[in-house]
Amino acid sequence: MLHYAIVFLIIAIIAAVLGFGGIAGTAAWIAKVLFVIFLILAIVAFFRRAG
Repeated sequence: MLHYAIVFLIIAIIAAVLGFGGIAGTAAWIAKVLFVIFLILAIVAFFRRAG
């Protein structure tokens, strides 16, 4: 999940540099959502192992 978030972040940066604002915004939003999902799953996994 974190891998995909990083990939979409890189796509967003490249699209922003090339001037594709819509694609950059969408890719950045997807990266943000995937990162939040990753954090939630990581916290759940941590507490499941700790418990």
